[in-house]
Amino acid sequence: MLVKTFCAAVNGLEVTTVTVEVSMSKGVMFHLSGLADTAVKESRDRIVAALKNNGIRIPVSEITINMAPADLRKEGSSYDLPIAIGLLAAMGNVKPEALSQYMLIGELGLDGKIQPVRGALPIAIRARKEGFKGLLVPRQNIREAAVVNRLDVYGMDTILDVVRFLNGEMGFEPTVIDTRREFYEQQSKFDLDFADVRGQESVKRAMEVAAAGGHNMIMIGPPGSGKSMMAKRLPSILPPLSLAESLETTQIHSVAGKLGRDMSLISQRPFRAPHHTISQVALVGGGANPQPGEISLAHNGVLFADELPEFNKATLEVLRQPLEDRKITISRAKYTVEYPCSFMFVASMNPCPCGYHNDPTHKCVCTPGQIQRYLNKISGPLLDRIDIQVEITPVPFNDISRPTQGESSASIRERVIKARLIQEQRFRECRGVHCNAQMSERMLHQYAEPDEAGIDLLRMAMERLNLSARAYNRILKVARTIADLDSSADVKAQHLAEAISYRNLDRGDWAER
Repeated sequence: MLVKTFCAAVNGLEVTTVTVEVSMSKGVMFHLSGLADTAVKESRDRIVAALKNNGIRIPVSEITINMAPADLRKEGSSYDLPIAIGLLAAMGNVKPEALSQYMLIGELGLDGKIQPVRGALPIAIRARKEGFKGLLVPRQNIREAAVVNRLDVYGMDTILDVVRFLNGEMGFEPTVIDTRREFYEQQSKFDLDFADVRGQESVKRAMEVAAAGGHNMIMIGPPGSGKSMMAKRLPSILPPLSLAESLETTQIHSVAGKLGRDMSLISQRPFRAPHHTISQVALVGGGANPQPGEISLAHNGVLFADELPEFNKATLEVLRQPLEDRKITISRAKYTVEYPCSFMFVASMNPCPCGYHNDPTHKCVCTPGQIQRYLNKISGPLLDRIDIQVEITPVPFNDISRPTQGESSASIRERVIKARLIQEQRFRECRGVHCNAQMSERMLHQYAEPDEAGIDLLRMAMERLNLSARAYNRILKVARTIADLDSSADVKAQHLAEAISYRNLDRGDWAER
């Protein structure tokens, strides 16, 4: 007897429908074809034990299982359930009529319980696209998969539950989640708020500008000046995620297995802060089974690199292309996958090896040469992609002991959203451009051209501060964002003056001050 069940293979964010064909005839052999990896081949042992422990014995016969398309590599344990149900249908324990209406995913335990798997959300999207009536998933993946509308999603605990459901013996109800209500409820709930930060008004302003224009940013300051503290609060002032952005971000985290239990949509922008010992593969993604890296997990959010010079230089250099293209293509001998990685890059670093250069409360013991060598750990091309460079000094005692709180994240966020709306309107006809940080050379001349007074100010700054040529475009981009925050149609001299103040590392004499 030939029986077919349906599941899906996840490769990157691409999902392919897989047909599991089970044929049972006279004999004693077991055959599994379809380019299965070790985890899939081991499913036979798990299925036999699970069925035996639930009172079902597989008869002595020749069993041939094919997973089509046969030239697509099958990886992971999510194929256990469709293979087991195919066997039971071939044995006559499951009515085959309902099998064509449902897609099945799940890993089987030896006691017959169904364990959670990765990628339930992209699989659910694929099932709806293919026209399946419903999707059967492990109970732990139910909220993740139920995000998809116009698809009946059922959470199953054991393989016997699946058998009863397909035979119509028990009344199971599909899980329905009010996705929009839950999504908008969680959008404004932040544990960290800028109101907790005392002083550092200039740095807060720089972060507001960075959030408003989507600019990359680096903070230079001595230990204990609040660099990490403020970086962790950056997501609280970023514009809220749209539903489309949230769905894309959730898919990436689903494929990586990073979604917690009972979690549906990611409602807040991700904040990823990898340790400086991170490898290139962990940062960009890849591995034997291709997985998203930290840059993809930070998609539509913030990637924070604390103590930037301590990172391996080769690891930092792989950031250059993703920062420019906002996507990463991982090519290996056996596969090629593409992940999106549109993120804000925020970094922090000490100004010198001892950490106290330009610190009014401590004496620096480093020579200008040592400071320059320390700064040279960050390459020029990478620094070229960072728009805002801001110095931080320690907070004075009067600011620390101040009883009043600083400005809240909610009020800063309002200004950021207002500036982003101006940019959305400006770039509505430009594909792939959503904020000022993504402007091309031609757009700079069109939207950020300074007046005569601004040109004179820029010329003076370039000459007096020994600014590099690469700083020119960055200054114009940041000045355009500052003008948007002021609701100004033109880039004025005061906007350029503030933007120039955010190019500290480009100064030729920075290490000697």
